[in-house]
Amino acid sequence: MRTLYFDCFAGASGNMILAALVAAGIDATAIQAELSKLSIPNFELIFESVDRAGIASLHLTVEVADQKDNRHLNDIEAIIKDSELSQTIKARAIAIFRRLAQAEAKVHGTSVELVHFHEVGGLDAIIDIVGACIGFELLGIERFACSKIHVGSGFVTMDHGKFPVPPPAVAELLIGKPIYSTDIEGELITPTGAAIISTVCDNYGPIPELIVEETAYGAGTREYENFPNVLRIMIGDSNPVKSSKSNENIDSLEMLETNIDDSTPQVMAFVMERALQIGALDCWVTPIQMKKNRPAFQLSILCETGHSECLKAMIFAETSTIGIRQIAIERESLIREFKLVKTVFGQINVKFAYRDGKLLNAMPEYEDVRRVALENGIPFITVTEAVARTLSDGSMVFGQS
Repeated sequence: MRTLYFDCFAGASGNMILAALVAAGIDATAIQAELSKLSIPNFELIFESVDRAGIASLHLTVEVADQKDNRHLNDIEAIIKDSELSQTIKARAIAIFRRLAQAEAKVHGTSVELVHFHEVGGLDAIIDIVGACIGFELLGIERFACSKIHVGSGFVTMDHGKFPVPPPAVAELLIGKPIYSTDIEGELITPTGAAIISTVCDNYGPIPELIVEETAYGAGTREYENFPNVLRIMIGDSNPVKSSKSNENIDSLEMLETNIDDSTPQVMAFVMERALQIGALDCWVTPIQMKKNRPAFQLSILCETGHSECLKAMIFAETSTIGIRQIAIERESLIREFKLVKTVFGQINVKFAYRDGKLLNAMPEYEDVRRVALENGIPFITVTEAVARTLSDGSMVFGQS
């Protein structure tokens, strides 16, 4: 499983995350092209190679003409939803902003709908968060993990006054996450950095077992003596293809199920969307017939062991159910890896599946095929056939994504 590990020994910010993703091998022009789908006028991404205490890293400055920074959540969601970005990118970016809105609402004692995004409502913050989501998709990241988070120390001046580090909204975002402070002064983990990491990561601690393929560094703006103000990311495969004959790729998972006979299709669609946003591996709804011949829905959610609590809380909050079945299961799956395939129409992520070290299946990613088809004004099947021709030739597969 393609995994990204955030090594936050110097915290993280939105621009550090995006810079690190580009340093990991994403074409900066591809990020710029995807971000242009947001219809944000007159913005520019300026990447600069810098030295931070002896570590060569990439620094990002986002320049925008519109510096308005007092937007509501619905304003930001409209900017994202009205774009032509993939549904995966939209859903993840909106989930990050919703998490940020929930933290701000709790801190200020108001509702999510009434929250004013001050420091993180500007277009530069929107570009940082959406750009990071674009980067995750372009790199084919399937799983995220993070180290303990260095938050810094001292005080930071914000719109509402002077606050201790970490400031209130960041502290709220990091509830349940391992953090620490040292004598390094300054706000090392920003609201955008905390929102991105706390939304996508479900594992915190030491580096997980990983076949590392790439390390990269995104630089912070401040410079310290003998302290590298950088975010390190490590990308690799946590389930590498084995050369032996063993085909075991067994996961211990949990299945959550409940029957609901007094809901609507709209509610069930929303619940499925929320489940996938907060970490479900899969989710589906099955029409069933319950007692007294009432038509109903069976909601099924598949998740990793230990990740069920937030999903159960969501189900109880969003539906009328009063009981959830929780079943421990095992899943055997083919070992997978992603590679970028260059076709005559553009680059496509392809998922390769192996058993006993033999390739059994190669399937282009739907969102990539959809994007290329729309960009070129051609049928979906034309793109998939182009991928098939490239794979049969074999000469244009040029590396893992």
